[in-house]
Amino acid sequence: MSAPATTPTASSFDRWFELTARGSTYGREVRGGLVTFFTMAYIVVLNPLIIGTAKDVNGLFVGGTDDVVKAITMVSAATALIAGLMSILMGAIGRFPIAVAAGLGLNGFVAFTLAPQMTWADAMGLVVLEGLLILLLVMTGFRSAVFTAVPEQLKYAIGVGIGLFITIIGLVDAGITRPGVPLISFGVFGELQGWPIFTFTFGLLLTAVLVAKRVKGAILIGILATTILSIVVEAIAKVGPKVGPDGSVANPTGWGLNVPRMPDQVIASPDLGLLGQFNLFGSFAAIGVVATILAIFSLMLSDFFDTMGTAFGLATEAELLDEEGQIPHFESILVVDSISAAAGGAASVSSNTSYIESAAGIGEGARTGIASLVTGGLFLVAMFFSPLVTIVPYEAAAPALVIVGFLMMTQIRHIDFTDYEIGIPSFLTIALMPFTYSITIGIGAGFVSWLVIKIFTGKARDVSWLMWVVSLAFLFYFAIYPFEVLFGVK
Repeated sequence: MSAPATTPTASSFDRWFELTARGSTYGREVRGGLVTFFTMAYIVVLNPLIIGTAKDVNGLFVGGTDDVVKAITMVSAATALIAGLMSILMGAIGRFPIAVAAGLGLNGFVAFTLAPQMTWADAMGLVVLEGLLILLLVMTGFRSAVFTAVPEQLKYAIGVGIGLFITIIGLVDAGITRPGVPLISFGVFGELQGWPIFTFTFGLLLTAVLVAKRVKGAILIGILATTILSIVVEAIAKVGPKVGPDGSVANPTGWGLNVPRMPDQVIASPDLGLLGQFNLFGSFAAIGVVATILAIFSLMLSDFFDTMGTAFGLATEAELLDEEGQIPHFESILVVDSISAAAGGAASVSSNTSYIESAAGIGEGARTGIASLVTGGLFLVAMFFSPLVTIVPYEAAAPALVIVGFLMMTQIRHIDFTDYEIGIPSFLTIALMPFTYSITIGIGAGFVSWLVIKIFTGKARDVSWLMWVVSLAFLFYFAIYPFEVLFGVK
């Protein structure tokens, strides 16, 4: 669908963000930015629980402190600051409705794999290095060239896989599906128990009806209405949190992450003491050159493809691809994403990356970078009003992710599953993203299987050299354990 042309009377602000050209309005962009913020604001609470509670090789928390409360407080403030600044930069430069924040999975790798082997400053310096190297690949055109080389139907499979991925994120956040035996169990001991699950179910059905009726602001209305219901339920039923102070599941029918109640304190002064606490080359002395290179490779591969997959999935959902199937301002998006990775390391909050939860804002109508300006501004406000951010529980935000997952799933119509050469790699891409909780692994499985099938069907000559390079890099990534053993890393 071609976008309407920009009118001659449009303001320079409108023309820069292509607001009219993309058929959007300021109201839709603001709603989209609000929805995206509410669906990813959890990172201000969750990232500190990962980065702020892990100890480095010296037994210290991030920032060189032995006070876990101080570490968590500093990580929370810095997480909101970098997410705000980078989301605003993405909106202003990338001009695309993608918000940016500390990457889940990447923060776990930094906290539980890198930090125990070196100081926190060394670990964060390694993250900065990775971001700078990714930026170099973007500036040379390599990163976008790889994206262009990927078969079109495999790109759609990435979008579908992301849709299922964020759906399962929503279902897990809400407690509808949980780890267990079998692999994923239903509710609590096979039953939908507890007020939080009732709240999620209410929110899901409400949002589904509003979306089906094409109500403007459907997703935002769903989040706000479900949050209000959550506050009322907690005030009456005194449900309490799911996780106890020691991190164990003390109350299986409790609220996930946030307990929806009005906080005692509304405004809190942010502690930005973590900014600049990184050692760029300290990891080389701490774990050696080979181990550092392997660590950088692992971080780079995840950052490299997560954003590519996310951007394509979101652009497809927003119907923003051009006639050649390319993402508008793609190079700018990649540049900001690379800067965000380095900025996250420089602020000791781990690599920042583009968030797939931005799909919720797109589902609400966001089509331009203005939505990211709104989301970024809210993150900056969240530095001071962090107690209010914790009002929205998982169960109130998760319905938006499930509904948007459905919207992204509709892209599957573009994949010809009767052609097994592309159908099998597409299936593996779609299946492995949600089941491994990793966009990168899903993309890697699709690429490697596609290359193998091409080789053994006698069509290896049809594979571009870039797809050879990338697929073999993924093959190395999947088989990295024996290399780590060989070089004494493990």
